[in-house]
Amino acid sequence: MSQQPIDRQEYNITAYTENQVGLLNRIAIIFSRRKINIESLNVSPSEIEGIHRFNIVIHETEEVVAKLAGQIEKQVEVLKVYYNTNDDVIWQEMALYKVPTDIIAEKALVERLLRENGARAVVIRKDYTVFETTGHREETDNLIKVLQPFGLIEFVRSARIAIIKGSEGFNRKLREFERTEPSPEVAENEYLNSRDKVFTM
Repeated sequence: MSQQPIDRQEYNITAYTENQVGLLNRIAIIFSRRKINIESLNVSPSEIEGIHRFNIVIHETEEVVAKLAGQIEKQVEVLKVYYNTNDDVIWQEMALYKVPTDIIAEKALVERLLRENGARAVVIRKDYTVFETTGHREETDNLIKVLQPFGLIEFVRSARIAIIKGSEGFNRKLREFERTEPSPEVAENEYLNSRDKVFTM
C-alpha cells in the first residue's frame, strides 16, 4: 500500500509584534523544538509606528504551518500572525555580487550584463565592481552563473521581504478595532487634590 505524498511547499509567515528584547529568540525556539529549518528571516518596522513585522519563510505542510502560526501568536508581544503561499504574496530578495573590475572590463560589456540581468553597478573601483539585483531566487541565482566565469569574488543575498496580495492590512484591522472597542474614559483621580490628606499619617 503506497503512502500519499506529503504536500510540502514554501510558506511565508508574517507576524506583527511589539519590539521587545528576546522575542526573536523565543520565536526561533518554536521552530528549533520542532526541527524545522527557517529558509529566510527578515525583521523590520511595519506600517504601524512602534510595531515590527517578521517575515519567515519555511518549507512545510499547511497543517504544520498553521500550528506554528498559532504557537507564535500565543507569545505575549505578538499581535497577529498570517501565513501564505508564494502565490498569495508579492516577494523580492536583493543580492550583491563583487567581481574584478579588470576582467569585467576586458571580457564583457558591463552595460550588456546589467541590461540582460536587470542589475546595476553600485560601486566601481579599480580592483572590483559590485553589482546589485533584486528579484526572485531563480533570478538572483542566474546572475551568479553569469558572473562565475569573470571571477566572482563575493556574493550575498538578503532575506525575503513580502507583502500579502489579498490582505487589507493589519493596520486597517487595528484601526477598525480601535473604533469599535474604544478605550474607557480616563477617570479623574479622586485623591488628586487631596495630597496632604492622603500622604499625612
